[in-house]
Amino acid sequence: MTAEEQTSEGQHAIQMEGEDVTPKKDGGVLKLVKREGTGTTLPMTGDKVLVHYVGTLVDGTHFDSSRDRGEKFSFELGKGQVIKAWDIGVATMRVGELCQLICKPEYAYGSAGSPPKIPPNATLIFEVELFEFRGEDITEDEDGGIIRRIITKGQGYSKPNEGAAVEVTLEGSCEGRVFDERELKFEIGDGENLGLPAGVERAIMAMEQGEEALFTMKPKYAFGNAGNSNYNIPGGATLKYKIKLVAFEKAKESWEMNTAEKLEQSSIVKEKGTQYFKEGKYKQASVQYKRIVSWLEHESGLSEEDEKKAKALQLAAHLNLAMCFLKLQEPNQALENCEKALELDASNEKALFRRGEALCSMKEFDRARTDFQQVVQLYPANKAAKSQVVFCQKRIKEQHEKDKLIYANMFQKFAERDSKKVEGVKNENKQNGDEMEMENGEKEIASEAKA
Repeated sequence: MTAEEQTSEGQHAIQMEGEDVTPKKDGGVLKLVKREGTGTTLPMTGDKVLVHYVGTLVDGTHFDSSRDRGEKFSFELGKGQVIKAWDIGVATMRVGELCQLICKPEYAYGSAGSPPKIPPNATLIFEVELFEFRGEDITEDEDGGIIRRIITKGQGYSKPNEGAAVEVTLEGSCEGRVFDERELKFEIGDGENLGLPAGVERAIMAMEQGEEALFTMKPKYAFGNAGNSNYNIPGGATLKYKIKLVAFEKAKESWEMNTAEKLEQSSIVKEKGTQYFKEGKYKQASVQYKRIVSWLEHESGLSEEDEKKAKALQLAAHLNLAMCFLKLQEPNQALENCEKALELDASNEKALFRRGEALCSMKEFDRARTDFQQVVQLYPANKAAKSQVVFCQKRIKEQHEKDKLIYANMFQKFAERDSKKVEGVKNENKQNGDEMEMENGEKEIASEAKA
């Protein structure tokens, strides 16, 4: 497709040619490949892309250039972070490709322009080079554990939350072998019960309705070092899941429920969490207990009866969360929930005991002993606490003996070092004395020779 456009002065002209890459085929973005790329795949929506570009007006005036700044430009494709022409044009490029994009005003800065460099209704020309692209990291810690590449963009902005009812189709593969292919309806939080790794639920919670995406999950978010014998997945395996979120219904958020609903739902999920705990599904249990905390921790203005119910449910949730995290070997989280429980009930037997267990796991035996001693003082019949006091005292004694040995060795090394320094000084003084004697002897011999 070709056209000719001139500036208002009529002094310059540019041949507008290239392939129409707009979905509407309205000529809004024309692409001319100047150098073919070497990659085999194209960027997808949500990918982070890295490019160099030079932007000019149709009269040849440069208005922007990453090359002049000496710094490549990055953005997330299809997220509206750049002009429409870029989201459309860059999505057709391969790594290493160099192309020209001719962008009509409606795909650039429109009738307003971008003063002072870009006038109203300006057609823009960009020379773009694509260096690399990579999927979107959707993990909370951005540790690269779950990378998303969107195949089909979803609708709207709403996403599933904890407890949402979802309908999905999924296909799980490992090293090219499909091991799981299903259509499922379930609540977020129940995925492990269906043989899904934690990363799948995290992935679904990042999706919009109708979205289809490919997720790469590292072992931490897949089946870990244990693998999965049912699917014949070895330990430490990275998985790929293709997921389509067909439909979902969000679980009610805290602000959408009145007090009665919160108390009712809290009792329901407490029982659900307890069932998971009995089955040894501690992560799933913790999800349920966390929901209770999120619903009730900031609730105020309650009647005396409701206040009592809310406090009992929160206390149970924190105590159970502490136990879940002890089982999951996450003592810091356990400690945090014990502290929350003790804010609600300062002398709670379970909270003090579990805090002591968490501190033991963190090798803080002095603090742990204090907690166990307090349990024994308040609840003399607690034999487990008495045993833990003895255990902590033993470990503290062992630590003291170890420290004494370390310090004794340290002081011995210091003494040996100082001794060597003193001996060195003596030797140096002796050597200096010998040299002085030799020098005096030489002077005496010289004097005798003169005489």
